[in-house]
Amino acid sequence: MQFPSWFQNAIQRRLDHVTARIERHPELRRCRDEEESAFQAMLSGVDMTQLPTFMEWEDKHHFKQAIMNEGIYLQGMRDGAQLVFALLADPLPSGDKLLAKNEKDRANNG
Repeated sequence: MQFPSWFQNAIQRRLDHVTARIERHPELRRCRDEEESAFQAMLSGVDMTQLPTFMEWEDKHHFKQAIMNEGIYLQGMRDGAQLVFALLADPLPSGDKLLAKNEKDRANNG
């Protein structure tokens, strides 16, 4: 099923908004700072063969990504639930019903 372009655009704008909000979250900011600090420590003249330093940075990087993904997922679930509830409360007419209504309106007005 292909969604209308206006619906795809609305979903994309919502995703962009949620992503921007998550990027500003204090916990993510703290994790990003820790990740950056660990990455700089890894590159600041430290022998690159020291695996523990790299692994620390990698762990912090993956943790930060997990927090971002979790936030996006949870907000998507909330948005999806709201959409379902809204459609159940006031369902859109199907294409057939809308077409029949338009034909009936034309017949009555024409």
